[in-house]
Amino acid sequence: MVRLIKTFLTPLLVLALIIVASLSLGFGSTPVGIIDGLIDWLNSEQTEAALIIGEIRLPRTLLALIVGAALGMSGAALQGLLRNPLAEPGLVGASQGAALGAATVFYYGVFAGLGTLATAVAGLLGAGAALLFMLLLAGSGRPALVIMAGLAISTVAGAALAVVLNFAPNPYAMQELVFWLMGSVSNRGMDSLIILFPALIIGSTLILLQRRLLAALSLGEQVAESMGFSVKKGSRITVLGAACLVGSSVSVAGAIGFIGLLVPHMLRPFVGHRPDKLLIPAALLGAILVCLADIAVRGMPFGRELKLGVLTSLIGAPFFVWLVWKERKKWL
Repeated sequence: MVRLIKTFLTPLLVLALIIVASLSLGFGSTPVGIIDGLIDWLNSEQTEAALIIGEIRLPRTLLALIVGAALGMSGAALQGLLRNPLAEPGLVGASQGAALGAATVFYYGVFAGLGTLATAVAGLLGAGAALLFMLLLAGSGRPALVIMAGLAISTVAGAALAVVLNFAPNPYAMQELVFWLMGSVSNRGMDSLIILFPALIIGSTLILLQRRLLAALSLGEQVAESMGFSVKKGSRITVLGAACLVGSSVSVAGAIGFIGLLVPHMLRPFVGHRPDKLLIPAALLGAILVCLADIAVRGMPFGRELKLGVLTSLIGAPFFVWLVWKERKKWL
């Protein structure tokens, strides 16, 4: 069974992705036909099915899939680049930078002319600023310096965000920001894809172009350099791609934890522990898990919908503890 999964891992994940996406489109309190709803929506017909599928469920499903793919691939890329199984997307500082950028929208009304896209644009700019400072601070691009610089920028941005929360002029705005930080793909429209989809293409392309470097780095940094790779340049491109993916995801959906950390661990045994072969499967599995979590959120019998980031943390934290315990037993 394991050998079969290893051989057909990517096709199996693609099939699972299609099934999960179909479940997401069909799941809800009002039963509607998926195909009929999509056809009516594409034909701009004002039917109930077109409204439910095209305006509510389709954006939510696409956002969940893209955010999950972005987090999964960025986590796999950073773990391969830094050769650290604890590396995760928030390590480069983009998450906290995006959150700080979004806070300026909630409190100071910047980019008010952009309407619903204001939070996403400000979050993306905040992620970009955090990335710029991190790269300037890291300098050489060495893995150890990238980790230290990323943690430093995350700490500074987190402290600035705490100050903003502390001096919030409007308690309702503070509550809205806190809810946004918990992570969700609900109440987002197709216009959010204007930011998220191009960022996914750019970020994933930058990372995939460095997949040979990631494979070489698994043998050591000196070996990679002896093979003709520029570790400094390649590291910066990989970090740039990961930050692009993470920053755009956080700017649109808020913080959704543990996906980028756990997905590579779940798949690594099936790809022979090769970081270059992990990227595409990690993106697919990340998309599947976030979409499944969003379906679970919608199906919970609570008066108020549980935030997506809260659910992924509730599930991911015990699983991560189990992974740590499993690794600990190997060393005993």
